[in-house]
Amino acid sequence: MTDRNNKEWIASLRAQGQAAQTDALADLRKRLQRSIYFYLSQDRSDLRGLATQELMQMAEDLAQDATLRVMDNLDNFRGESRFTTWANKIAIRLAISDLRRARYKDFSLDELTADGDLLPSSTRLVTATSPTPEKVAERDDVMEKIESALQEALTERQYQALVAIALKGIPMDVLAERMGTNRNALYKLIHDARRKLKNHLEAQGISTDYMMNLFQN
Repeated sequence: MTDRNNKEWIASLRAQGQAAQTDALADLRKRLQRSIYFYLSQDRSDLRGLATQELMQMAEDLAQDATLRVMDNLDNFRGESRFTTWANKIAIRLAISDLRRARYKDFSLDELTADGDLLPSSTRLVTATSPTPEKVAERDDVMEKIESALQEALTERQYQALVAIALKGIPMDVLAERMGTNRNALYKLIHDARRKLKNHLEAQGISTDYMMNLFQN
């Protein structure tokens, strides 16, 4: 691979149809593949069970996409760091996004219905000290009211979005795609859902400050 400074990288990658561009693209892809492979093999504990060949294939596929992403963003490079550092950051972000999508590939909105407990035990707040029996009862009462509020105050679409993001940890871009919308519209949907939920609870005398004090250590 050829060593280049920032200006040389940009000039070569923009040399359309010339050998300089072909060489620079090949070098860039190899560098990104190497960085992605290191990330997959060293920084992703969930992938350590995969064989080296599998990780190398993943890195190669992701490097192809990352190279295209870098080319699409050349105009955004400001020269505040080494070009390869900037490009590697794009590649790793792409790898993270791709892995998150793969993790939730089987996620279905049909699973987010208004039936059953909306706040499973794993999501309930846990304090460092043991609360009194009275406080335990008070907390359980508030949690039941929150669960009821989710069912009563929100539309099905608001409910699905809020539960998916706040309780299930579904990535915003994955949820937007699954719901057939975009990030901006999804942000507004969640904002409206939180506002309606807050107003519904406050009408029952359950303010945000009250809940924070109730569940604090």
